[in-house]
Amino acid sequence: MPDKAVDDAMESAVGAHFSGLRLEALRLPAPSAPSSPSSSSGAAGALSNGALSNGAAVHASGGAELVSPSALRQPFVIGVSGGTASGKTTVCDMIIQQLHDHRVVLINQDSFYRGLTAEESACAQDYNFDHPDAFDTEQLLECMGQLKRALPVNVPIYDFTNHRRCSERFRKVNASDVIILEGILVFHDQRVRNLMDMKIFVDTDADIRLARRIRRDNFERGRNVNSVLEQYGRFVKPAFDDFVLPSKKYADVIIPRGGDNHVAVDLIVQHIRTKLGMHDLCKIFPNVYVVQSTFQIRGMHTLIRDREVTTPDFVFYSDRLIRLVVEHGLGHLPFTEKQIVTPTGSAYMGVDFCKKLCGVSIVRSGESMENALRACCKGIKIGKILIHRVGDNGQQLVYHKLPMDIAERHVLLLDPVLGTGNSASQAIDLLVRKGVPEERIIFLNLISAPEGIHCVCKRFPRLKVVTSEIDSGLSEEFRVIPGLGEYGDRYFGTDN
Repeated sequence: MPDKAVDDAMESAVGAHFSGLRLEALRLPAPSAPSSPSSSSGAAGALSNGALSNGAAVHASGGAELVSPSALRQPFVIGVSGGTASGKTTVCDMIIQQLHDHRVVLINQDSFYRGLTAEESACAQDYNFDHPDAFDTEQLLECMGQLKRALPVNVPIYDFTNHRRCSERFRKVNASDVIILEGILVFHDQRVRNLMDMKIFVDTDADIRLARRIRRDNFERGRNVNSVLEQYGRFVKPAFDDFVLPSKKYADVIIPRGGDNHVAVDLIVQHIRTKLGMHDLCKIFPNVYVVQSTFQIRGMHTLIRDREVTTPDFVFYSDRLIRLVVEHGLGHLPFTEKQIVTPTGSAYMGVDFCKKLCGVSIVRSGESMENALRACCKGIKIGKILIHRVGDNGQQLVYHKLPMDIAERHVLLLDPVLGTGNSASQAIDLLVRKGVPEERIIFLNLISAPEGIHCVCKRFPRLKVVTSEIDSGLSEEFRVIPGLGEYGDRYFGTDN
């Protein structure tokens, strides 16, 4: 198989994993093309009220249902507003630099200035560029809507010297994990605000902003100092008082001193990372945990989902992902503090691992996860459960062999793909009937369908589900989409 870049587009797999015939939640129609990411719910929660150290004041504005699979994947949109030359771009650059392991794109509201007519250009000094009517908000909404649907867009390029758009030049922007929309009036229109998951207002002293404005317009936009001062007095300051400052009330976070406030920016980035790592289903079911995505993890998913990948590569990268999921699952086990003495004679306060532990694999795909579990847990006992997946709604228990004292142990249930959730529910029900408390069961898998998560978590709200990715949903044939095919056959080489 040819080498692939980590950030290559994910290929839709052929012959997705099949897991039962009864659907207990929503399902997707069979797609003719990969479904596009969709809208997520509401604005992100604000940070804590109060003032941060070093003056980093951050001000906050104030029965489970299955989320439609078409509403599960969507870019995180951040709006950054503030007065002219307040440091908005600097704050955006700092956020982008710290989110280096995510795809982030910056959209400037300045790109959507309306081009001046010949008559307006002749009197450009009398034109108010700081008024909401100076922007083409409709085109801004159109571009943002496409980006929210994970579609590429052509963003216009504005010539600030001639006050016109470059008719033959555009900036192509591709789908991203994070979209930052920056501009003085991005909070003015409610339709634009409604697109944002997080709203940041950069608050900087007016004298500092004026000095920056003079320097910027003089060096970058070819204007003399007198014209800058005249424009500031006639248009910029009145527009700030009338439009920009009143929009401050819509902000979730207010950053004093702009880019000089590193503490505030660090907290914002931490908050964004938390939101990016939280799938919408995790907000509904707090017992669902998704391994934090990185380009490495997405690259491995790209490889194992590719229908052209060789069996050795499929096994190798599956094993790497499984090991990560197992380690993440082990992190949810209880521990006890333990003090030891190091070779230097110093005391070290650490923790002791959970001793009463076992694994249970759902045959046969679950057996692919056993080696990773044994590599992490020396001498661990592993039981087996065989469930007839085809016919009888995936409910027929065929065979099981479990440790005699399983009721006294924490159980790691292993199955790489969670589809409809019928087989998993049958296996969990067996463990509960054998005396294992529900809260001691951790279900580990590589990919999950929303329908399966809904089925399992609604019936067993106290167990934990740990997965590396949540897919879009199920097709009419109850196959995980985009999925990765019949996992057991691909892993054990019996798919030919």
